[in-house]
Amino acid sequence: MEIFYSSKFARDYKKLPLDVKKIAEKKELIFRKNLFDPRLKTHKLKGGLSGFFSFSINQKYRIIFEIVDIDKNKIWFHSVGDHTIYKLWD
Repeated sequence: MEIFYSSKFARDYKKLPLDVKKIAEKKELIFRKNLFDPRLKTHKLKGGLSGFFSFSINQKYRIIFEIVDIDKNKIWFHSVGDHTIYKLWD
């Protein structure tokens, strides 16, 4: 799987607490094997984020991503943060 990281994602990721970054790295390994693994709680988003998906890092933090090419396993990570990231996209 090939994951691309937007500049927004990179900026947001740098701001995360260290413990959340460590969990995020573990979750990304799970994601790379199966993006719909139940441990990730991956779900399709609605409204202004229609066409995007989200998965859980922990109870508070999420990653918003887009499946660019499912056949070639190309994914874009667009944003990471707490639940307020959904409001920033509306």
